[in-house]
Amino acid sequence: MQTVFRPDQAEVGSPVRKKRRAGLFGLLRRTWMLYLPLLPLFVCLGFFSYYPAFSGLYHAFFDWRPGFDSPFVGFKNFAAMILDSIFVLSFANIIKFFIFGVTLAWVVPLFAAELVLAHSSKRWQFIFRTLLIVPIAFPMVVVFYLWGFMYEPNIGMLNTLLHAIGLSGLERNWLGDPNIALYSLMFLGFPWIASTPFLLFLAGLQTIPGEIFDAASIDGASWFTRILKIDIPLLTGQFRLLFVLAIINYVQLAIPMALLTNGGPAYSTMTPALYMVNQAFYNGNWGYAAALSSILFMITALFSVVSLRTRRQAVTTA
Repeated sequence: MQTVFRPDQAEVGSPVRKKRRAGLFGLLRRTWMLYLPLLPLFVCLGFFSYYPAFSGLYHAFFDWRPGFDSPFVGFKNFAAMILDSIFVLSFANIIKFFIFGVTLAWVVPLFAAELVLAHSSKRWQFIFRTLLIVPIAFPMVVVFYLWGFMYEPNIGMLNTLLHAIGLSGLERNWLGDPNIALYSLMFLGFPWIASTPFLLFLAGLQTIPGEIFDAASIDGASWFTRILKIDIPLLTGQFRLLFVLAIINYVQLAIPMALLTNGGPAYSTMTPALYMVNQAFYNGNWGYAAALSSILFMITALFSVVSLRTRRQAVTTA
């Protein structure tokens, strides 16, 4: 198959890349005054976004005490992480969340998107799509507190329902038992349809030409076979984007734990981001918290860069 050359695939240092760069700089020199209204935006972005990030990375090498003397300690804060059993446990919890988030929490939205598009009526497709998307607008804090009430061991809806149908033996202290608290938090938002994966899968499926589905139907492919052999391969871009978003979201995951369990019981629901916040604001270990945040940032950046480079190579070889 002949590869079609595109300007964005030009090698670094090639005449095409140099000419385009020269043209861009020339355009900026001629129109720089048009960018002046954006200056306040960049100032605010630098002060509220970039400065805290670089400040945290810098203070990770100090015994940082804001407002007081902060002696330089080198890599002591980073070395302490290796022996910190709670931090190691928090990463184990995040890995479990990540595995859950890229399996079951993707399968259900994909299945829902397939069902919506499988309906022959465009009107009902719109109705179902709207009903499944509207819950995304609900504040997540309200959703978390609602689930916290449902998990309440004495008057919560879940235990009340189990008792009413004669399954009292299954009643649990869902957020107070170290053995099941983490898995209870995983089920927040069940059945996970009103979510970003559903929107991305639905949008991706809508871009697939109908002729492909018609050809699969003529060849006798079943609905399940078509999903495995056609839909999923053509949704590779959506899966790659969701993978990067999952890494970012789960590395930074802290809000539901902070609201419902505060990392307990017995640190069974502790996450690295929540542990970082506790170290800073409750224990006063600001330097150690800065080191934790730096590690989380580097992990997120590393996986994001790897994913983007993989995508670029896939586009280049396509």
